[in-house]
Amino acid sequence: MCGIVGILGKEAVATQVVEALRRLEYRGYDSAGVATLEHGLLTRRRAEGKLKNLEIRLSSEPLEGLIGIGHTRWATHGKPNETNAHPHATAKLAVVHNGIIENFRELRAELQADGYVFETETDTEIVAHLVTRALDRGLTPVDAVAASLPRLRGAFALAFLFEGQEDLLIGSADRRPEGLPAGRRHR
Repeated sequence: MCGIVGILGKEAVATQVVEALRRLEYRGYDSAGVATLEHGLLTRRRAEGKLKNLEIRLSSEPLEGLIGIGHTRWATHGKPNETNAHPHATAKLAVVHNGIIENFRELRAELQADGYVFETETDTEIVAHLVTRALDRGLTPVDAVAASLPRLRGAFALAFLFEGQEDLLIGSADRRPEGLPAGRRHR
């Protein structure tokens, strides 16, 4: 499984996000990344390979945002490279994901038919576009996530960061057997 972190702070959080990811690191990962908001705008840094490669990238290209999400990836869909590294983003949001979206091919085809263009081979990118489509239809970030989650099948944890929303992080986890409605707690 992958590690995901979200921090809303009072000072630049990228270093804190990387440190939190380091504490979650228990085996080799193939990529890592961080997204923050800088003056309301999404900014990402991603790197292939070990977490150390992301640290090196951040030392030469620092992030100053006070809110951020991060991820260490063990590839399940798509090659282990920087393009497929999380966070995945659209012009409106960034998302990190742990788990598997089982119906990602079906959702990807639906979103492509609506004109959404994909850059990666991952199941996670469909989540970014699914929530973006809900935003494009006029929903708030909270409502867009709430409307999108029931469409996802699988076991997953997600963290979202939205452009222009410097005091909002949304996290969600779902592990439900086939046929149970989203939002229900079960063991």
